[in-house]
Amino acid sequence: MLQSFGHLPIGWLLIAVLAAASFVAFYAGRTALAAAPAATAGLARTHSQPNYHGYFVAMCTVIPAAIVFLIFVLVGDNYVRQQIASELPERIQSFGPLELAQYIDRLADQAGNRDAVTTGNRLFDAASIRFAQLTGQTRLIALFSALLFAAAGFFFGRRRIAHDFRARTFVERGISTLLFLCAAIAVFTTVGIVLSLTFETVRFFTMEGGPSVISFLFGTDWNAQTGTNFGAVPLFFGTLMIALMAMCVAAPIGLYSAIYLSEYASPRVRSWVKPLLELLAGIPTVVYGFFAALVVAPMVRSGAQWVNNLPFVPDGFLAAQPTSALAAGLVMGIMIVPFVSSLSDDVINAVPQSLRDGALAMGATKSETIKQVIMPAALPGVIAALLLAVSRAIGETMIVVMAAGGRALITADPTSDLTTVTYQIVALLTGDTEFDSAKTVSAFALGIVLFAITLVFNLIALRVVRKYREKYD
Repeated sequence: MLQSFGHLPIGWLLIAVLAAASFVAFYAGRTALAAAPAATAGLARTHSQPNYHGYFVAMCTVIPAAIVFLIFVLVGDNYVRQQIASELPERIQSFGPLELAQYIDRLADQAGNRDAVTTGNRLFDAASIRFAQLTGQTRLIALFSALLFAAAGFFFGRRRIAHDFRARTFVERGISTLLFLCAAIAVFTTVGIVLSLTFETVRFFTMEGGPSVISFLFGTDWNAQTGTNFGAVPLFFGTLMIALMAMCVAAPIGLYSAIYLSEYASPRVRSWVKPLLELLAGIPTVVYGFFAALVVAPMVRSGAQWVNNLPFVPDGFLAAQPTSALAAGLVMGIMIVPFVSSLSDDVINAVPQSLRDGALAMGATKSETIKQVIMPAALPGVIAALLLAVSRAIGETMIVVMAAGGRALITADPTSDLTTVTYQIVALLTGDTEFDSAKTVSAFALGIVLFAITLVFNLIALRVVRKYREKYD
């Protein structure tokens, strides 16, 4: 039984149990006063509405069970792994930490596969069965504990319901606490990302075989696969070059689209064009990557070869590679058009209509009003939109992985294949990775540099908006 229970999706089961318990608790709390004795029904006016009584009982029921579920998620798997590791023979326990973790991962895969067949290794098969039993035992304990605490919370909350009970106050405080926790999770996640990147970056520069900070930031030779050359300037060059080409596409198209939609388009045209334009933001980046690799990159190569065949062009003037920075930049520019157009459209629409009417009343044409009145007023927001789009372009991964190539070069030829910071992070952290080698840990150093660059752009955008923002009454 325990082994079979180990295959159940305990997460969904607990969520279903919590949802059912919350509905029952809400109904019981909402109708609690209606079932009160007649002697108490005629007392003073009830402080809170019945819905708040239901919310209070539901909160008392769900919160203790949710805490048990959270504890199970945090420590349940680690407990099973530590327990199974302590029961393994000494010859397996003598493995290194990495080998032992990989062995337990194989046990977990075997135990979690309901249709798995025996491997013929008696020790491994017995250990996988034991792993499934421990998993089922832990899940049963978590489920019954959650039900027990939910029942205790239900009876506690149900007994508190009375005509003078301030249920609304408790519910509103609970909602405020929940919102605060959500905001705190976002903040702590950001802090955790920064700390993890910082810790691994410091380890990269201090470990054996790691470069100095100067050679990493200003070196021009990158070959991390050999673990010897970590000059990241070619990566920074490729990243900024592709981002610049993307902005050359996205900035004019996005900005002119925003001007047309906000100033020239009729409401009917705007209602159709704006959602279609913003639909580009919902396309997965891997689809853009396929489009760039299969359609745009061959077109770029054909165009480069045509230029090379011109009689007045030197031989090999353009590289004409199968993958190129230009192909990635063009498609990336199309991808970030909605970011520029949507943000710019909102900024332009925020300019008061009185400024438009005043300029038109003084004899200015519509184009002159846009050029001399509306765009200067909206310029800080437009600049902020462009800077945010640059940050989005710098952090893009799939398009450059599939269409930009992977050579660490410093060249002004856009038809050559280049590499980027995100491409190298993917290459270094995929496959068989060892986190005690400078090759793998260098990805964290690249990550913190990328994080710093995007942070600078975002801070500049915020500062521009705050400093030059027009305030209208």
